[in-house]
Amino acid sequence: MNRKAELEENLREVKNKIASVADHEVVLVVVTKSFPASDVEILSQLGVCDFGENRDSEGAEKSKVVPATWHFQGQIQSNKLKSITSWASVIHSLDELRHFELIEKIAPHPLSIFLQVSLDGAHHRGGAKSEDLYELARAIENSSKHRLSGIMSVPPLSMDPARAYEQLQQIHMEFMREFPGATGLSAGMSGDYEMAISYGATHVRVGSSILGSRSPQR
Repeated sequence: MNRKAELEENLREVKNKIASVADHEVVLVVVTKSFPASDVEILSQLGVCDFGENRDSEGAEKSKVVPATWHFQGQIQSNKLKSITSWASVIHSLDELRHFELIEKIAPHPLSIFLQVSLDGAHHRGGAKSEDLYELARAIENSSKHRLSGIMSVPPLSMDPARAYEQLQQIHMEFMREFPGATGLSAGMSGDYEMAISYGATHVRVGSSILGSRSPQR
């Protein structure tokens, strides 16, 4: 099977699974981490409009090759923000006020921003404590340039995924009482996106289910 046929079959299967569980609109973000720009070009030809990257260098390179809506979902480093905000339209992983203050100064275009919340209070997978989200959200709401899209999370490895997504859904519902426009919930990856959707995910970040096992780092 050639690469285009392989990607087309995998993409169709993922879209069918999303359709089978979703009772709301879901944005499929195809994560191309460690895969070549040629795969991104094929997926773009197959109708994919949203691509995600964890690494600034890969996003900067591939976004020059394929115009699309590019999502950054890796942990933010201050020294990478100038580059990240030059190619990404959506950031899924903002969890510190100082990073948003820097974005306000350097971003060359408006961004849609998800706030990353930690479900266990630890920071090893990124994310703010749920009670710290609100100060950060108010700062974005006060921006004349950028938009608060919602919240994002990566379930802790030690937590049952269903319990994690149930907790995330509750956090999001409470969050929307104060920020009703922040309707986005970015959650779910290749192993659990169907479950995440059943708990209200509006954006799923899927890589290996479409592209296959990670190719060697270039």
